[in-house]
Amino acid sequence: MIRGTRLPVSIVVGSLAGGMTFENVQREYGISGDDIQAALKFAGELVEQEQHHPLPA
Repeated sequence: MIRGTRLPVSIVVGSLAGGMTFENVQREYGISGDDIQAALKFAGELVEQEQHHPLPA
């Protein structure tokens, strides 16, 4: 969740991936540019923590 809101990080990241601009996301969900940056940082950290398992040959 974005701190101080009930907005999941996945909504922010998905909206940006779907083509919305930072400004669109800010206006649509009532969050700041700093909130968006924090959401992206959090999502990036989660991806980095994932363990990759090779597929069986």
